[in-house]
Amino acid sequence: MDSDSIAAAVLATVDLDRAVELTREVCRIPSILGAEGPLAGLLTSTMRESGFEAVELQPVLADRPNAIGELGFGPGRRVVLTGHMDTKPVSRGWTVTDPFSGDLIDGRVYGHGIMDMKAALACQIVAMEAVRASGLPLSGTLAMAAVSDHMGDQRGSIAYFDRHHADLCVLGELSDNEIFVGHRGRYYFDITTHGVSAHTCHKYDAVNANLLAAHAVIELDASALKPPLESWVRDLFGDETMMAPGRIYGGLPPGGPSMVPDECVIRVDCRPQPGVSVETVRAEIDRCLSAAKLRDPRFEASVELADVKAGHLIDPEHEVVQLMIDAVRRVKGVEPELKAAGWLGDTASFGPQVPTVIFGPGGEPVYCANENLSVHDIHVATKVYALWAAMALSA
Repeated sequence: MDSDSIAAAVLATVDLDRAVELTREVCRIPSILGAEGPLAGLLTSTMRESGFEAVELQPVLADRPNAIGELGFGPGRRVVLTGHMDTKPVSRGWTVTDPFSGDLIDGRVYGHGIMDMKAALACQIVAMEAVRASGLPLSGTLAMAAVSDHMGDQRGSIAYFDRHHADLCVLGELSDNEIFVGHRGRYYFDITTHGVSAHTCHKYDAVNANLLAAHAVIELDASALKPPLESWVRDLFGDETMMAPGRIYGGLPPGGPSMVPDECVIRVDCRPQPGVSVETVRAEIDRCLSAAKLRDPRFEASVELADVKAGHLIDPEHEVVQLMIDAVRRVKGVEPELKAAGWLGDTASFGPQVPTVIFGPGGEPVYCANENLSVHDIHVATKVYALWAAMALSA
């Protein structure tokens, strides 16, 4: 079938009211990192009741499974819609309604984590139902993977894609219903400054590790690393590798005695563009620490690479992107612009093995009081997911 016929058939079967109601339902279930189990249970029940195949609570961590299911259309390739269930803690200051109410007010659904990314999960399930209901002569498998632990070590995505092959994938991270072809990576470096401890009354016999850390923080915060990049990558992500001292641990813990500390740890959060190596960022950190030593000759520090999460970038000419361009063009009636994100997606873990494009409802700011999403955005996302999946399975 041609794309026009596919679009007409699948878009006619999208149940937009169901997409909104399911979004409201998932918003009523807290799923803060570490407590994804109840939401996984709801999603598996929803898929099972809808007649999905291979529905399962896939074990990942204790009481924190993935919720997975699929629809089969005979032999062919396997395409996956995926997103994470876990959220950050609730923000303070909610006034319009309760964070877990799922209330529909003036054309907008309210709920903690609705944009990151509960709405996308609901839209993906309803989109899969629409593809099945269209009756199109498709081939292959359409799979759903709602994963846990995104904001931890991404063990949910790792577990799913270690077990399940995928030819094409859409990650439903919040992109404001725009097409994202990638996101930055994340490198964590722990810098420990080494001083000399002493009783506070003997401060002049000590070297305060917190003071040494302050010199490092000033230099690290002033960093403006601009590594060499291909022009199209620079256009997508910007020219600076962002880095900032995000956490500082120094001195004895509260509630007990105090003294001049001999150790302070700085967690430096680095967000490199795809293609920027750990070595390049480490060289910039070393430059900052050398500048700190110029500020205070007593400065001494050691550096440990604490965590590495890769960036993601898919070739804009890849089929997975071109199918999404076609789907968005048909649903929104505009020529899509390709963009990229500064946040970290689960594609940091599975992107190298699965061609993936990012598309989802909701955008910045996120995780704030009175977080909400328009019904229109839910409708658009559901239509785009359904059309993308139908075209992917008809190719």
